[in-house]
Amino acid sequence: MGRRSDHGRDELEALILEAGAAVLAEGGYARFSAREVAKRIGYSVGTVMHVFGNVDRLVMEINARTFAAWTLWLEERLAHAQGRQRILVLVDGYFAFAREHRNLWSAIYEHRLPDAMDFAETLVTHRRKLTGVIAREVAAVLPEATETTITTLTGSLIATVHGHCAFLLGGTFALIGVEHPQALAETRVLEILAANGADLP
Repeated sequence: MGRRSDHGRDELEALILEAGAAVLAEGGYARFSAREVAKRIGYSVGTVMHVFGNVDRLVMEINARTFAAWTLWLEERLAHAQGRQRILVLVDGYFAFAREHRNLWSAIYEHRLPDAMDFAETLVTHRRKLTGVIAREVAAVLPEATETTITTLTGSLIATVHGHCAFLLGGTFALIGVEHPQALAETRVLEILAANGADLP
C-alpha cells in the first residue's frame, strides 16, 4: 500500500527524483519505469504519476538534474584552469561526465517527447545554463565576435564534441578503427576556434 501521507508534495517530489535518477543511472533509459521508482520509495505508481503527470515529465525532470550536475562538474574544473586549457577542460568535461555517468548522459539524448508535449521549463533552464558555460568560454577567446556568432559557434562545437563522444561510447570509432577520439575532438575544437580568429597560445 502507498504511504500517501508520509511526505509533503515537495518532499515527495524530491524523493521520486532521487530514486528516479538512481533507477536511470543503474539501468539506462530503455529499462526505466515509473513502477520501479515507486517500488523503491514505497509508494504506488499512481502517486508518482500524480506528482509528475506522466513518465515523460519525470524523465525530463531527472534530465534537468543531470544538466545541473554537469554544469557544476564543468565549473569546478574550470576554476583551476587558465587560457587555452579552459577550452580543453570543456572537451574533457564532456567525455569524462559521459563516461562516469553514462546512463544519465545517454538518457538526455535517448528521451523523445510526444509531438504535442513541450520541454519542461526546468529542463530548458538547466540546459541553457550548461550551454551558457560553454558560450562564455568561447566568447572569452573570441572577444570581437558577435553574440549571434558565439551562439552559432557554441552549438557547432557542442555537436562536434558530442559526435566524437557518442561514437566512442557507442563503439563506432572502434568499429572503423579510429583511435584517440577525445584527442581528435580537442584538435577539431581548437581548429574551429582558430579559424574563427581565436588566439590560443
